[in-house]
Amino acid sequence: MSKRDLKKYLNELNKEQLEEQLVELYEKFKDVKVYYDFAFHPNEEKLVNEAKVKIANEYFPVKGKRPKMRRSVAQKYIKHFITLSVDVTRVADLMLFTIETAQRFSSKKIIKYDSFFKSIFTAYQLSVTFLIENGIINEFLDRVVAVREEAISQHWMNKEEFIAFLDRFDDNFL
Repeated sequence: MSKRDLKKYLNELNKEQLEEQLVELYEKFKDVKVYYDFAFHPNEEKLVNEAKVKIANEYFPVKGKRPKMRRSVAQKYIKHFITLSVDVTRVADLMLFTIETAQRFSSKKIIKYDSFFKSIFTAYQLSVTFLIENGIINEFLDRVVAVREEAISQHWMNKEEFIAFLDRFDDNFL
């Protein structure tokens, strides 16, 4: 069904029928419920803080389990928040928090997996790109540079990529 057909169909419904359909969608589909719950009670700070706790738990588990170090957990939250149109500064903060948490973990434990370093670098690229696209790079520039410096000081296998990535951008642009 096209958007045009949908609009035509919705115009044919009376107010009561339309309300019934929305309630049915709300009850039937989790994504619709999440959307409306957020639309009417947009407590962004609480949502971001809950996400940070879960992301931190991936690297520093509260219960004595082994750290799983899954970046995918953070990616799901980031994608979800972008879909909900959460404030871009909160999304950016979460993106950088994820990388900083991984770096705190790697400063305490030796990481033997190349995939860890590649994954964090990918997250770094996505974060910087997101910051530039949304015009908020200057607000987060100190943290962006600090992440690069931490990769260098920890002698990450791909530290040269971190250096080269930021060097590509003109100083006037950043």
